Amino acid sequence: MTETTALDLAHAAMDAAPQDDAARLRFFERLADSELFLMLTEEAQGENISPELFEVADGRFVLVFDREERLAQFSGQPVPYIALSGRVLSSMLSGQGIGLGLNLDVAPSSMLLPAEALGWLAETLQHGPEEVRQELSAFLPPSDLPENLLQALDTKLATAAGLAATAYLVGTQTKTGGQGHLLGFVSAVEGAKPALARAVSEALTFSGIEAGALDVGFFEADEPAAAALSRVGLRFDLPQPQAPAKERAAPGRDPARPPILK
Repeated sequence: MTETTALDLAHAAMDAAPQDDAARLRFFERLADSELFLMLTEEAQGENISPELFEVADGRFVLVFDREERLAQFSGQPVPYIALSGRVLSSMLSGQGIGLGLNLDVAPSSMLLPAEALGWLAETLQHGPEEVRQELSAFLPPSDLPENLLQALDTKLATAAGLAATAYLVGTQTKTGGQGHLLGFVSAVEGAKPALARAVSEALTFSGIEAGALDVGFFEADEPAAAALSRVGLRFDLPQPQAPAKERAAPGRDPARPPILK
């Protein structure tokens, strides 16, 4: 028996409160962020993959598992598969009338997600933050932010390993007297700003909070603003992974080049 996974916990929370929109949103966020193992009919050929399709009364479904052990338990024999994120999978299947069979018969998170749910997830993940410019006069300690947003940010930033050193959540005051909140990233790596801004946008979306409730900023460690952030802000330390060995990217690993269904 495998360990209880993040998807198991999110599914249990959603199942225990079927009328709770926040629990349902958190489940879909975990699904998007999870690495999933997709069962294939044959080994992947370059960027081309051939998922195993199952037809039931409710429609056609591919089968995915959030642990390799669960896939092996379900199949009972060696089968070809690839690993890819839920966000890549939802984008790949969107509009094709294909649903998702998750951890069927091998985990408490066993369920069928219809094609419409995957389409909604793919569309939701496409929504990005809007860029605005405003002059700030002061950083203040954060206040009156819901606990579920803080938890969502903590969870989401844990998936942004190596994209920045730290982040600080602060209150802000503009030169015209307006107030708000900002998550300031310090020492973001080159090219990572769009991904970090999108991660924060998703944390807001899946927390059921309006996108304008939190701004995002980027600062270098030697800027005076970074020191000001550290004095009053709530600190988030992003994981710093070890440099991986070079290897050829497997199909589905690059969100910009999803696998091609055959």
